[in-house]
Amino acid sequence: MSLSSPAGADVRTTRELIARYDAHAPRYTSYPTAAQFTPAVGAAEWGAWLSAAPLDRAVSLYLHIPFCKRLCWYCGCNTRAMNRVAPMSSYVDLLLKEADLVLARMGGLNGRRLRVGSIHLGGGTPNMLPPDELERLFAGLAARFDLGDCFEIAAELDPEVLTQDWIEAAGRIGLSRASLGVQDLSAVVQEAVNRPESFETIRWAAEALRAQGVTSLNLDLMYGLPLQAVENVVNTVAQVATLRPERIALFGYAHVPWMKPHQKLINEADLPGAEARFAQSQAAARYLVQKGWQAIGLDHFALPHDSMAAAARAGRLRRNFQGYTTDEAPVLIGLGASSISRTPLGFVQNHAQERDWRAAVEAGDLPVARGVALNPRDAFVGEIIERLMCDFAVDVADLARRHGRALAEVDAAWPRLLPFQLDGLAEVGGSVVTVTDLGRPFVRAVCAAFDPAAIDIEKRHARVV
Repeated sequence: MSLSSPAGADVRTTRELIARYDAHAPRYTSYPTAAQFTPAVGAAEWGAWLSAAPLDRAVSLYLHIPFCKRLCWYCGCNTRAMNRVAPMSSYVDLLLKEADLVLARMGGLNGRRLRVGSIHLGGGTPNMLPPDELERLFAGLAARFDLGDCFEIAAELDPEVLTQDWIEAAGRIGLSRASLGVQDLSAVVQEAVNRPESFETIRWAAEALRAQGVTSLNLDLMYGLPLQAVENVVNTVAQVATLRPERIALFGYAHVPWMKPHQKLINEADLPGAEARFAQSQAAARYLVQKGWQAIGLDHFALPHDSMAAAARAGRLRRNFQGYTTDEAPVLIGLGASSISRTPLGFVQNHAQERDWRAAVEAGDLPVARGVALNPRDAFVGEIIERLMCDFAVDVADLARRHGRALAEVDAAWPRLLPFQLDGLAEVGGSVVTVTDLGRPFVRAVCAAFDPAAIDIEKRHARVV
């Protein structure tokens, strides 16, 4: 195996690098990835894993709210347009019933309530829930779980449907972190993706949330959208930067109409090419770093005082299905349609179709559709990939020792890394793999060198750049 970078690496032009490495690759929010989940792992396995889950540390909760005011054409989430209260109210009922089903299968509680360290509301648009339903949901969670050590309650929000009443209700439940979907502030781009919103609306939302106790604000932006150009992206970044959000996420639009049919409403001829996407992402990143944000991993930025920036500096940054996170809980319990859960024994995903999820919960069954069991090798390879995604460097031999694995188990990765070394995207010294500054936009492709399944599931993922 190659354990040192070749001398005189030939650094190629940006165009050549994109042409060579802009393949389809997982986002590596887990390992194994969700594309490797199968129906062979279902409710029975999830019930057994819950009974064996470690309870010495608080767990994390994720609740998926699959409702939106409208369907944004770029969206890759599991959601649907909904403006009637009754289906949302019954959904809350079933979220709490699913929590009961989960708790009934957890052993070792001995009459104690399960401790929860963090709660994340995702979607969809969680602020589609009426304020009284939001408070009813959290009252139900507080009755079932021990929330005394809950250090963070977070929610993903659509500024266009955010109201003062909802924000006040969020303040009462203890919302501490909020993510506002912005994407792009150009009217032309917004029309092309069916996502109208003004900067004034976003500014009002940010100020109102802070007034109700939100201490960490994240704004979600996108590049690679139809009709988007560098000036659109930079103008958007410049405007939202004036709000000084603690975090900014800059995601590349993933055009996967074979998986998300509504994306066919986007005119593919309007989509920027790989070089244009690359230029957009790099221009935005330069602007944010110049204005004081710290670059975090592949696509996040945080002000130096934020907990995510501190975790990155300390080598404690993690990655899960919400992206980069500071959450180190070994158990994540997902509630709701399409939610993903994790224990040290494996991953499971609930039925993605809301009707299937509802039917299973109403029948008293854990609503699991698929999953994957973790073996010791998966844990070893998964940590290699996570450290590369988070730190851009990993000592493979050190991880092998800590996991009790043989370094030879990843022998196939070294020849796959050679092209990255030759092109100046990665360096290998001894057993330490380091992604260079030039290689950071291509880190997913570097990670795929350690993933034996990456080629087999290539077409099920978005492109690297």
